[in-house]
Amino acid sequence: MCQILICTTYTINSWLARESGTISEDVVRNAFSATENGFLALVRRMREFKPLIAAVGSCCLVGVIWRGTLYVANVGDSRAVIGCLGRSNKIVAEQLTRDHNASVEEVRQELRSLHPDDSHIVVLKHGVWRIKGIIQVSRSIGDAYLKKPEFSVDPSVQRFRLSEPLRRPVLTAEPSLYTRVLCPQDKFLIFASDGLWEHLTNQQAVEIVHNYPRAGIARRLVKRALEEAARKREMSYADLKKLDKGIRRFFHDDITVIVIFIDHELLQESNPSIPELSIRGFTDAVMPSTFSVLDGIT
Repeated sequence: MCQILICTTYTINSWLARESGTISEDVVRNAFSATENGFLALVRRMREFKPLIAAVGSCCLVGVIWRGTLYVANVGDSRAVIGCLGRSNKIVAEQLTRDHNASVEEVRQELRSLHPDDSHIVVLKHGVWRIKGIIQVSRSIGDAYLKKPEFSVDPSVQRFRLSEPLRRPVLTAEPSLYTRVLCPQDKFLIFASDGLWEHLTNQQAVEIVHNYPRAGIARRLVKRALEEAARKREMSYADLKKLDKGIRRFFHDDITVIVIFIDHELLQESNPSIPELSIRGFTDAVMPSTFSVLDGIT
């Protein structure tokens, strides 16, 4: 599954923010809805060329700091953690997001309550809880074949095969939202995909960020997680790095990390001078795309 991590301060490059002139939970929620609807529209247009695009999905984690207030929203199991100074100036981790993963008992109970007539809504498969025996996350962008019958995947593709036709959505793109007025004790935010949290606890991660220089800190977190992944397999970090990417997938999940340091003096400025970063992906079209995530999908 792909990972989308978005962190922004003061401005959002979307018509949603421009139209409203402010940021709120509703604006962030609408941004998720627009992203989901836009991707499903792409799936409809692309299925003729790339049938398995209906099985492409992503976690999504968004953070916005607007006028001293932090807004965080997520679908999937990417996680936002804030590092706060506690008593005796000890750094303390606080998880801001909810993991939408079937490994969490609360998530399994939620799914069972939503699907009381489906005894296979969550299945323990090879020691891992999965929704319909296929996917671990209960919320995502995409994964259209688990949301709408019109996007059903050829049952001959075993990986995405459902035991019975889809009657109603088993996944949703509805985000969990969290709002927090930042205080001087809030020092930094870590946004990371589940690959990091499989090997580092929240507290371990914030202590690394707190105790090392800012420069290269996200890379340091990734390296520490990979070192732990190697240790669990009784191998060295150097040997792990030598493995082919296709093989490494069996040793650790993809890891994406963003660290945001909260400079409170800057937050108090009405028009801070902050460079804006814009990343543009492929241009939406009805013709086949060369977007790399679709490579190998036929």
